[in-house]
Amino acid sequence: MRKYVIHSILLLFLAVSCAPKVKEGYDEKKGFVGTISISGAFALYPIVVLWSEDFKKIHPNVRFNISAGGAGKGISDVLSNMVDIGLVSRDLHAQELTRGAFPVHVAKDAVVGTFNASHPNYDILMQRGLSQQELIGVFVKNRYRLWSDIDRRLVREPIEVYVRSDAAGAAETWAKFLGERQEGLKGVGIFGDPGLAQAIKDKPFALGFNNLNYVFDLKTKKTATGLAVLPIDIDGNGELDRDENFYDSLDSLTSAVATNRYPSPPARDLTFVIHKDKKTKLLTEFIRFVLEKEQQGYLLDNGYVPLNNELKQIELNKL
Repeated sequence: MRKYVIHSILLLFLAVSCAPKVKEGYDEKKGFVGTISISGAFALYPIVVLWSEDFKKIHPNVRFNISAGGAGKGISDVLSNMVDIGLVSRDLHAQELTRGAFPVHVAKDAVVGTFNASHPNYDILMQRGLSQQELIGVFVKNRYRLWSDIDRRLVREPIEVYVRSDAAGAAETWAKFLGERQEGLKGVGIFGDPGLAQAIKDKPFALGFNNLNYVFDLKTKKTATGLAVLPIDIDGNGELDRDENFYDSLDSLTSAVATNRYPSPPARDLTFVIHKDKKTKLLTEFIRFVLEKEQQGYLLDNGYVPLNNELKQIELNKL
């Protein structure tokens, strides 16, 4: 049976369980007992809620406190021992590893450029996409102020650029694709993936970026109402070649991520980060659980790419 995550802006700021912290342990009668606290990347939040619900069915005496606030908050919270697991959707920095960050990759996904589906030049944009250099010209160098500055066939209207205001894995990954850090991206800052998606829906000439599962309707596998995925013209020849054109559905795009046809970055690993001195039995059990075949099996239906057997074994060996 397929299982789908449910996106709700309200849920993003509510903990799955507000139960008080209890002593962690293992009891022969009760099994695992304790609370797992998790915070971080919007990209991972929906699937982690689903995984936690399945884990509690097997281990009913385990409680979860889960919140989303961006990858930056996740890594900060776990390194300061405020949570047990930080959800991170970007590469770890050297200083984070030095401070004790212990990463375990649990899935893959991608950041995609997004624009308003009501853009008057929708058809042209879907046929030509934008090259990496053109995207640098928009998000980094302010080279293009009007859509027609990119291509004379496009409307002579300002490009309304939106970026993330919070320390976000999506922004860091998108910036890395453009040879920058998040701080180097130019545009109107919006908090969180849901907010950024909504800002693009509200403005017909908007351009931004989002995590995959905030762009697509998970049941129809088509883009959500009001949003469109901006294709990347990988070879920069001014048009989408056949092997670059995989944006018609979520399934074709995740397949392109899995087979490395979509560039990396902005394709990326999604990671659980724990503190290296806090690899407890309960945390290890939960991480092993999410790497199991059944839990990995939920990923494609929910806009993620599962780890292949080789990659999964590498992560299991870390534990």
